[in-house]
Amino acid sequence: MVKEQGRGKSPKRIKAKDDDPSAPSTSGSDKHRGGDGGDGDAGAKKAGGGGTIGQQTSGIRNKQKRSELYHKLKHQKEKTKAKERRKRQKEAAKAEEMGLEPPPKPVQHTLENTREADETMVDPEDEEVAAEENDDEFAAHFANARPPKVLLTTSYRPSKIMYTFMSELLEMLPCAEYYKRNGFPLKKIVKFASKRDFTDLIVLNEDRKQINGLLLVHLPDGPTAHFRLSNLKLGRDIVGHGRATTHRPELILNHFDTRLGHRLGRMLASLFPQNPQFRGRRVVTFHNQRDFIFVRHHRYIFEEKETRDPKAKDAKKKKAVVARLQELGPRFTLKLLSLQKGTFDSKNGEFEWLPKKENKTSRRRFFL
Repeated sequence: MVKEQGRGKSPKRIKAKDDDPSAPSTSGSDKHRGGDGGDGDAGAKKAGGGGTIGQQTSGIRNKQKRSELYHKLKHQKEKTKAKERRKRQKEAAKAEEMGLEPPPKPVQHTLENTREADETMVDPEDEEVAAEENDDEFAAHFANARPPKVLLTTSYRPSKIMYTFMSELLEMLPCAEYYKRNGFPLKKIVKFASKRDFTDLIVLNEDRKQINGLLLVHLPDGPTAHFRLSNLKLGRDIVGHGRATTHRPELILNHFDTRLGHRLGRMLASLFPQNPQFRGRRVVTFHNQRDFIFVRHHRYIFEEKETRDPKAKDAKKKKAVVARLQELGPRFTLKLLSLQKGTFDSKNGEFEWLPKKENKTSRRRFFL
């Protein structure tokens, strides 16, 4: 017969870790979930600080309390913004009634206007930059001493979509000529183009009938730029597109602000002649935004339309000339992958710029 241990005596209670108020809670009680002096109060105190709403509530471990506080703070923020908006609208309406200038609108914060300061930003009036431009690889082009002459070719075994894209590029680049690849390696093509006085070489790459790369080589001494090509849309797929004429187009380069961007902008500008024919009203745009280069091809059209002032009563229609844009195509996006000194050399080439993880320290840091 087994004797009952501790008969008549209450067993000694062992203090569990759960009884320690300082220990982290694993129970579902309100006390340990922030109901009475728990994490909820601590998180509420943190919420009074700066930072985003997510940063303010990140210290609350309980999901329910964190979600409640998050929605509460978000509602307060939206309420405050709506109140400020109504106040600005009233001030603007009052200023308009009194014939005064309305108060300025608040500047919206974007990645572009909050970008990190870059030491290599180019000042248009910088004498050092001007001296470098007079002695770089593109100086002869901008001095009108060497007109552009571009050789276009493709990767091995191009598809039908590649030929369509190539034909539209030939319309966009008035100084370009197409040569079939015929299995020649790139180094031989570079020598071939240099001997025949071509100023630039463009090689388009595709993978599984998807055009995904563009190699631009300035001849005869480089540099060589490698781009990733994405978001391609041919002219035939654009609603309301037009057909390009044979006039030489105007060129627009936007936001190539750093030394690297300035050099890349001059490289792209060397593909086009310096004397556009304005009668054709054609415009080719390279717009840099967050290191993505958006390429567009337009024609601007002037139309005479009848307009009426909506504020005036019984106002007669007036004829006015209105300008609009008609896209010609193609449209695509370029992303710089590398910039190499000299002509194409994949093994022994020296690179001017390569993307490195240690350089991309912030979302607000851009290189072009």
